[in-house]
Amino acid sequence: MVETRKVQVTGGSTYTVSIPKDWATENSVSAGTEVEFYPEGDSLFLTPRSEDERTEGTLDITNLDGDELMRAVMTMYVSGFDIIALESGRITTEQRRTIREATQSLVGLEVLEETRDRVVIRDLLDSSELSIHNAVTRMRLIAMSMLEDAIAAIAELDDDMARDVIQRDDDVDRLWMVVSRIFRATLRTPKAAEELGLPREVCFDYQSAARQLERIGDHATKIAHLTLNFEAPVPEEVVAALQELYVDARKVVDDGMDALFTDDPDEASRLANEAREAVQEIDESARKIDELLRDLDPARAQLLGLIVDSVSRSADYGGNIAETALQKAAPTP
Repeated sequence: MVETRKVQVTGGSTYTVSIPKDWATENSVSAGTEVEFYPEGDSLFLTPRSEDERTEGTLDITNLDGDELMRAVMTMYVSGFDIIALESGRITTEQRRTIREATQSLVGLEVLEETRDRVVIRDLLDSSELSIHNAVTRMRLIAMSMLEDAIAAIAELDDDMARDVIQRDDDVDRLWMVVSRIFRATLRTPKAAEELGLPREVCFDYQSAARQLERIGDHATKIAHLTLNFEAPVPEEVVAALQELYVDARKVVDDGMDALFTDDPDEASRLANEAREAVQEIDESARKIDELLRDLDPARAQLLGLIVDSVSRSADYGGNIAETALQKAAPTP
């Protein structure tokens, strides 16, 4: 329900406005309570000032184990809890192992307390020290190097390189979780956006791009897994076509990311539109490679077809980033 108030002038120069009583009661605001104001464009956000900036959440893990427990810890982390208390009548050895794996897979987490029925995890990072821009930039570097090495691995049938690509996917996932955590924090409180020094709309754009980069990392990992199934070299003409497809796909992603990061709206529009147009050409190139595969053994052709699809999809994700960049560059209503 929307409530309105009239702005009044007191003392001849001070503007004042009353706040709704129901809201004040629900948020423990009374006479003498300090509140904080955060300007954002033509809006002004008000929030009660909190002495304790760290939020704690408790989760009953009695019936959780394995992947389900892993996902639960990750969800609490992304949701923004600084202290996560995991409780049960008796925490099993397997549960403790899973909790340690989850802690190691997330940036900034450390086990603070461990007893028979309780494990407490704490985020040691100061939110003001985090940079969503740096996290997305790092995701870009890792995801694109993974895709490059995945193509090199299939060209050379280098199993060691393929396994290295698979391992690096954990780094991309860790950064994706960080970006998601930061973004959700900006949704909860304007203070988080102020500490980042970025408008919440820009944080949304970065989070959208990070999601596409995470998917590119997944497809590079998929290519690496498929590479491990090959026993004989891939025909040279197919390798050459795949490498050319990768170069074109990479340019789409790079143009999309450059368009997202630039502060020049005209340059952003130029790069983003070029990237979107290139996606259609890449789809045509992918179809031509599929024709080359028709003369191969059906099993090998199927594996290579999946690799072609993954490279093509990576270009599609670059096109999605370009679309986000166009929205970012558009005039703000």
